[in-house]
Amino acid sequence: MSKTALVTGGGRGIGAGIVEKLAADGWNVAFCGRKEESAFVERCRELGKRYGVKAVYFRCDVSAREDREMLLTLIRNTFGSLEALVNNAGVAPQVRADLLDMSEESFDRVLDINLKGPFFLTQLVGRYFAENGIAGTIVNVGSISATVASISRGEYCISKAGVAMATKLFAVKMAEFGVPVYEIRPGVISSDMTSVVREKYDKLIAEGLTLQPRWGEPADIGKAVAMLLRGDLAYSTGQVINVDGGMEIGRL
Repeated sequence: MSKTALVTGGGRGIGAGIVEKLAADGWNVAFCGRKEESAFVERCRELGKRYGVKAVYFRCDVSAREDREMLLTLIRNTFGSLEALVNNAGVAPQVRADLLDMSEESFDRVLDINLKGPFFLTQLVGRYFAENGIAGTIVNVGSISATVASISRGEYCISKAGVAMATKLFAVKMAEFGVPVYEIRPGVISSDMTSVVREKYDKLIAEGLTLQPRWGEPADIGKAVAMLLRGDLAYSTGQVINVDGGMEIGRL
């Protein structure tokens, strides 16, 4: 019987890359975002035709409790069960403000979507796994910004540092139910989120920012998630998988 994975923020960028690779691996995929369902009818049809799986998009704001609860209900009604959660949904600040000028509104928005939403969705799905005896898998998509300070988007860095600790916390809790929890930590990935700083990072990569001299692609993250959901690192719960082209290796 085919298994089902939920990918939040799966309609674009990294999330779309994850959805594609999981479908290619034979997973049924539920993915969500804030756009209307009509925007992804054709995408779901294409995935089903190409890979022979069931793909369904749901409109959901992960920062809203009612949306999270309704999402799980809809997935269970549509697919019958759920075996994997990939917390990928995230936003950058709308304005890259200096740390001394960051607004509380921006802080609240980024933390609600990037940290609070995934945390409580993981709680909800974790409870579902535990109550139904499902040895599922949970993957959080973090960022090198969890450890690399960027003072023009401090709220984003703080949110991703929180995701890193949430991964450890849920890895400890969910171990008793046979559910591994991982963090994928992307580096500089080509997506709509990074399109506004394309020129800046083109220059930095050319100057040696990453050991592998190219942008990361959504497919790079998708391959890493697919590996974890296959169980290729089954004895490594709580671990961080860096997908950053060697960016964080200290050099002299």
